[in-house]
Amino acid sequence: MEAGKVEKRREQRATSVTREKIQEHITNQNPKSHMLKDPKDKLANLLNSKSPTRVFTETNHSQGEAPALSRNPGSPTIQLIEKQQGTKILFRKFSETNWSVDIQPLNKSLVTDSKWKRIDATQEKRRSFLQEFCKKYGGVSRPQSHVFHMVSRIYVEDKHKILYCEVPKAGCSNWKRILMVLNGLAPSAYNISHDAVHYGKHLKKLDSFDLKGIYSRLNTYTKAVFVRDPMERLVSAFRDKFEHPNSYYHPVFGKAIIKKYRPNACEEALNNGSGVKFREFIHYLLDSHRPVGMDIHWEKVSKLCYPCLIHYDFVGKFETLEEDANYFLQLIGAPKELKFPNFKDRHSSDKRTNAQVVGQYLKDLTRTERQLIYDFYYLDYLMFNYTTPFL
Repeated sequence: MEAGKVEKRREQRATSVTREKIQEHITNQNPKSHMLKDPKDKLANLLNSKSPTRVFTETNHSQGEAPALSRNPGSPTIQLIEKQQGTKILFRKFSETNWSVDIQPLNKSLVTDSKWKRIDATQEKRRSFLQEFCKKYGGVSRPQSHVFHMVSRIYVEDKHKILYCEVPKAGCSNWKRILMVLNGLAPSAYNISHDAVHYGKHLKKLDSFDLKGIYSRLNTYTKAVFVRDPMERLVSAFRDKFEHPNSYYHPVFGKAIIKKYRPNACEEALNNGSGVKFREFIHYLLDSHRPVGMDIHWEKVSKLCYPCLIHYDFVGKFETLEEDANYFLQLIGAPKELKFPNFKDRHSSDKRTNAQVVGQYLKDLTRTERQLIYDFYYLDYLMFNYTTPFL
């Protein structure tokens, strides 16, 4: 009996120490600092973090775009922009602007069918929940990260005045197909290949505009973000990138992960990076000294889309993707015949990642490891009102 109590105390101490290390990494704190005890302080610190996480994206060999931090204040690009007339004044105005999170009503004048009432009610609840969360815990009056970094994942469709923040593994491939159709680049979303979507460079991103263009679009366009249960999104990313041949993720991430987290790894695995196990991937994710940086496919939504700094007019969820997306298309006045595609973009023979599939991957993890994954995605769980069924 006594031995059981001792073991439990040891596990609690181990959990506490590891959580502290992970939380230090998330909040970019000094390694010697302590975790904030007040949950509100903890959340405010997460929301106001000044140091954006270094995010790796893919090359032309796989899905992704240019590195998210390619635009920094001292880069030639920014220097050229700042030479333009009036840009420095605009930048100061932009930086000092009060980034209001007050909710704005959606324009529903184009929605005539009563079948959308239930979905509309759900949407209003999500928007209100996010607004109240940000008001309660955000305490943010101005952006703390560099403007171009903050909008680097946002795609622009000027004809229908849409801003879509890309969250990988939450329907982003099909959303890009929709944006291409709305832009007049393709007649149908169903005949656009994966490579055309991700490597074609057909779509504009918000960080490609000057500061005036960014500012005006943020204030006048309909902004949408689609999210997913963090644990499902994580498992989906692992299955996609590590369980299938991949000329980018295996050599860049796989080799580094196997080298650090697999004792006595064979030479073949060390050379090609294939065969990463889920538990090894989790050890990498939770390591504050990762051998290779983060990636957009498992980065937190709070660091991809900045939902408490950029007011999103529409919050869709992968769990109700098709109906949410088709309602959004009604709101922005898309052609009536345009419907959100429901096909699986890649690995179509694989079962979709759902709660049952996630459970199979998590069964080999300890309770402490599962808890630490939740801690890592803490902000995403809370912002978007997801439960934690896997703990």
